[in-house]
Amino acid sequence: MSSNDFQKGFTLLELLISIAIIGLIVLIITGALRLAHRSVESGERKIEEIERIRATLGVIDAQVQSALPLLQNGDGVEKPFFSGGGESLSLATNYSLWGGEKGYVIVTYEVESEDNAKQALHITEQTYGIDNIQETTLLQACDEIRFFYFRHDMEGANEEWLEDWTDETKLPEKVMLVIRRGRTKTSLTMPLRVQGQDDWISLQNTVVKK
Repeated sequence: MSSNDFQKGFTLLELLISIAIIGLIVLIITGALRLAHRSVESGERKIEEIERIRATLGVIDAQVQSALPLLQNGDGVEKPFFSGGGESLSLATNYSLWGGEKGYVIVTYEVESEDNAKQALHITEQTYGIDNIQETTLLQACDEIRFFYFRHDMEGANEEWLEDWTDETKLPEKVMLVIRRGRTKTSLTMPLRVQGQDDWISLQNTVVKK
């Protein structure tokens, strides 16, 4: 075997090694780019989720703070149009998700279970006395969505947060919404501007269709 044949064989080996190294570098770069793309997509999804939660909380805050102490006539007895539970909230407000400030609007929030053991927040709206129901889903894929209601006595000695509002003589002073997604827990406390009997509005002989 001549020195020229040895040199040619060595050059071919170098070429194969170079090709292998280049292929490995391309593979590493491709994997890094794919990982970066996934990270960007994940970050964009998280930002979108945060913005959606923020927008949802803004709407709920506006509706709760604009709650109206309407009296509904049920079984011949007038009582405030307000129903609150851990997974549902219904109230009268003058702020609409679809129309802004537009008179008396009945709003109902309901926590619904999804197939993947997650929870969603659904909203239904109806202008008082008009059969024009509108609805949509505000949040999805949440681990927990709960409502709480603040109550205290006249002297302020007893204060507590309740998961169910059963007082038919007045509205709660505050409503709190808790949303948990993974390790992130968000809570919003919303004061009601009216609670007392002096502020109640009586709308008799008007039927609310749900």
